[in-house]
Amino acid sequence: MKAQIIKQFGDETVFEFTDIPDPSAKSHEVLVRLHATSVNPVDWKIRRNGLPISPELPAVLGCDISGTVIDVGNKVTNFSKGDEVFGCGGGVKGMGGTYAELIAVDHRLLAKRPNSLNARQAAALPLVTITAWEGLIRSNLKKGDSILIHGGTGGVGHVAIQIAKSLGANVHTTVSSDAKAETALKLGADEAILYNKVTTEEYVNKYTRGKGFDVVFDATGGQTIAKSFEASRLNGNVITIVSQYDADLSLMHLKGLSLHVVFMLIPMLYDVDRESHGNLMENAGKLADLGKLSPLIDPESFSLSDISSAHKKLENGQSIGKIVVDIN
Repeated sequence: MKAQIIKQFGDETVFEFTDIPDPSAKSHEVLVRLHATSVNPVDWKIRRNGLPISPELPAVLGCDISGTVIDVGNKVTNFSKGDEVFGCGGGVKGMGGTYAELIAVDHRLLAKRPNSLNARQAAALPLVTITAWEGLIRSNLKKGDSILIHGGTGGVGHVAIQIAKSLGANVHTTVSSDAKAETALKLGADEAILYNKVTTEEYVNKYTRGKGFDVVFDATGGQTIAKSFEASRLNGNVITIVSQYDADLSLMHLKGLSLHVVFMLIPMLYDVDRESHGNLMENAGKLADLGKLSPLIDPESFSLSDISSAHKKLENGQSIGKIVVDIN
């Protein structure tokens, strides 16, 4: 099969487009012919830095799966040949990757693709949907709660807006431009805040009368965590998906906040509760069929042979929503 492999870690030029042997499905796996995948920040971070979660070299990267089942292992009963599936199941230690024509993947990580999503749309959702949903579950977000989502037009942020809205929350988000504010409102946000034009104190006073938000979802990282603590109410919940940096937790202590760090790759890396990922994807499909979840996809098209350009665009922060790569 055709695949993009890396033999060393470095910039986007390390990719090699070549032929490698076809994988085969083990007893608990399905073999999927990929139609599309997407690029996530973890992909370029592995490629550039060689993280502890990296697959052994030479490696095929890529996490998100959208394709057709063409073979099933002898212990798989929930999928059959010809099923259209989606999920997150590759690109890290111990797994194949999705920058290829085929992938063998643990069936527990997958769900059947809903009728409301085409293959490209399905490829954009898995990693970011699981991440967003895990964070919202941990925060115990419920109907009537107020939530602030930092980065509402990013990969995780744009899905978090839609899931939070489906749960009946009052959704606010921070964005960097009027165009992104318009997009966030179309996704379902009640308010879009231009963070570069207003202080945290000002928007907390405006939208919560100084009380603070019940839940704050930091989908961007860096200095945003300090603003998240500032924007939260007393005894509130803060979610973060990026925490590889030093941070002052004094305000978190003074407010009695609960901090939830989401690392959605744990089931994949350690074979712990993988069924939860398949279940979340099944629920995502139901939301999509109800018209309550759809991906924001960057308008530029990429093919498997052009994966380096897709990586470069995401790494440089030039994308809006998810970058999708067409395969078959």
